[in-house]
Formats: sequence, C-alpha cells, structure tokens
Amino acid sequence: MSTKTVILATTLTLATAFSGYAFAKPVDYVIDTKGMHASINFKIQHLGYSWLTGRFNQFSGEYTYDNEKLSNSHIEVMISTDSVNTNHAERDKHLRSADFLNVKKYPDAKFVSTAISGTDDTIQVKGNLTLNGVTKEVVIEAKKMGEGKDPWGGYRSGFSGTTSFKLADFNITYDLGPASTTVWMELNLEGIRK
Repeated sequence: MSTKTVILATTLTLATAFSGYAFAKPVDYVIDTKGMHASINFKIQHLGYSWLTGRFNQFSGEYTYDNEKLSNSHIEVMISTDSVNTNHAERDKHLRSADFLNVKKYPDAKFVSTAISGTDDTIQVKGNLTLNGVTKEVVIEAKKMGEGKDPWGGYRSGFSGTTSFKLADFNITYDLGPASTTVWMELNLEGIRK
C-alpha cells in the first residue's frame, strides 16, 4: 500500500470519526404536553404559616437544545392562565379575576428565553416573562435531567428549573400580607425531538 493510500485512508477515517462534531447542530424539541410529561407548578406562602401550591394545567412550547454550545439553545413556552389550579374552586375563581391573573383580558402568559448559558448541571436561562400584560426579565436556574431514545421510536430530553418573582413586578397588587409577596415556580419539561 502506498504512502498516499495510507494517508488518504487515515484522513477518511478521522473525518468519519469526527463528522458528528463537525456537523453538530442544535436539536429542536416540542414539549410533551400531550403525554403530560411536563409540569408548571408554583407556590406562595400563606400568612407565613404554610405553603399554598398550584399548577397550570394547560401550556405548550418548544425548545432548541445544543449540547455542544448552550448559547445556541432557546425556549418558548405559552401558558393558558385560565388553567390555574390550586385544588380549591373558589380560590381559583379569585385567581382568575382582575385581582390576580385577569384571564379575561390576558388569557395567556408567555416565556421567551433571551440567553442560555452554563453547563448541563447549572444552566442559567434568562428570558422575558409576560404575565398580566407586563413583561419582565426573569432568570431560571435549571439542570438537564437526561436524554435518549424512548420506547416508541422517538428521542427525548428533559430539564428541570426554578425561578421566583415578586407579584408586584407584574402589577398584581392584591394584599396577601407581607409573607406572600413572592411566587416560586418549578418547571419540569420533557421534549420530543421533532
């Protein structure tokens, strides 16, 4: 075998081995709300004595994930505010009113990322949250839960994150007492690769 042939064979082998890196690109996912392998939960203190917890039952979204360069990643989530559920009908009716979520005027809340950085264990997602007609920047501290093939021939990835914000930042000024001014949110998102 000639030297040229050996060099050519070696070059082709290396090119094949590293082709996954050379052509790596961000992967697009749709959040699995159909199978409900995702949740958006929240909690707020009640008089400083306990936690009041709830969730949004209806939401949708998509994200792009680049495991080589997180800054190429992006997420967008739309939430139906009318779907708020704290397991108490009268309280939920009040939460839907103009005192809080004002769902008749603002039926949707939305989060759109503006910058994603860090590592898979400590992901920082900056973005704009629109709630009650007000848009403010929030930061979600997240981590990657995992990724891989599913039993149905698809490919999935999952992330979990938390954030908090003041109600007053979104013009929700109903007086719940000094212990109940901040909402903590937990997001668990599993996506199916498109």
